[in-house]
Amino acid sequence: MSTMQAAVFVEKGKLELREVPRPVPGPGQALMRVTLTTICGTDVHILKGEYPVKPGLIVGHEPVGRVEALGAGVTGFEVGDRVIVGAITPCGQCRACLSGDGAQCSHGGAGFEALGGWRFGNTINGCQAEYVLVPDAQANLAKIPDGLSDEDVVLCPDIMSTGFAAVESGGVRIGDAVVVFAEGPIGLSATAGARMAGATLVIGVDSVPRRLEQAKRMGADVVLNYKEQDVVAEIKRLTGGGADVAIEALGTQSTFESCLRSVRPGGVVSSLGVYSGHLRVPLDAFAAGLGDHTIVTSLCPGGKERMRRLMSVIAAHRAPFGDLITHSFKLAEIEAAYELFANQRDGVMKVAIRP
Repeated sequence: MSTMQAAVFVEKGKLELREVPRPVPGPGQALMRVTLTTICGTDVHILKGEYPVKPGLIVGHEPVGRVEALGAGVTGFEVGDRVIVGAITPCGQCRACLSGDGAQCSHGGAGFEALGGWRFGNTINGCQAEYVLVPDAQANLAKIPDGLSDEDVVLCPDIMSTGFAAVESGGVRIGDAVVVFAEGPIGLSATAGARMAGATLVIGVDSVPRRLEQAKRMGADVVLNYKEQDVVAEIKRLTGGGADVAIEALGTQSTFESCLRSVRPGGVVSSLGVYSGHLRVPLDAFAAGLGDHTIVTSLCPGGKERMRRLMSVIAAHRAPFGDLITHSFKLAEIEAAYELFANQRDGVMKVAIRP
């Protein structure tokens, strides 16, 4: 039996690099040799036990690589093709997919299932490994255009797709004022997306100087350090009463509440964060339910067409997404990579993992 190296969730607080069987693709599946991947904040939630997965699961959901083998029925691809796969892998045939809600794919079932579309590193083995088995490959493999490197496209499967989804779900329009709370990689992608969608005032909020500087490069007109000023008051001053859309990109009570306090009556809070514990809605910020506020959430869209569009954004050089990769590790160094990323040391934003 062929084997491979993979990062396996063992128990709360413990991840190990193990030798595991290399998967074999069945009908409709593809085996992908992973050439580059990364660690997501959601992976850290898993490691900390804040999001439950089964022990023994291979983690990770942002794969870049080459087609190693194709199962029966997968056409239009050849062994050796450079490809990416979204973190969300819709089947394209279930009720959710056919209703335009591919992120909530039920993978052949009739109904909608919470987090149904997120499988890699959640319900099936993920891609922090030498190889990953891709489900519904026809709907999910996306060829990488000539001229784009692995590093160019590694943010497409999740980070870019998620950040842009906040802008899309929030209904950002030409001329809007948009504030983004937390300028980590997803928040920075949301900042770029807001600019591309036509917002004419984009405000970035964080406390890390390097991230605030990067927010300017990604399209923010104004950056605010929440440790140095009352950012809600300043947002209301800058916008004449509140932002049209406030994007929450961290997943904490304080950032969610700040978003709600920062939007105008009738404004939109577009939330991307993965929350742990209870989330409360303060009555005054919510205008006791009378403020015509809209609160929306998003799970990053996946599928091959989404990936094609995001790679088109990269090819057009709309924003310096490559700057978000700050550190590089071999797969054999995955535990050190998690330690750095989880503790946000050394100015880390995203780490590249190279099997």
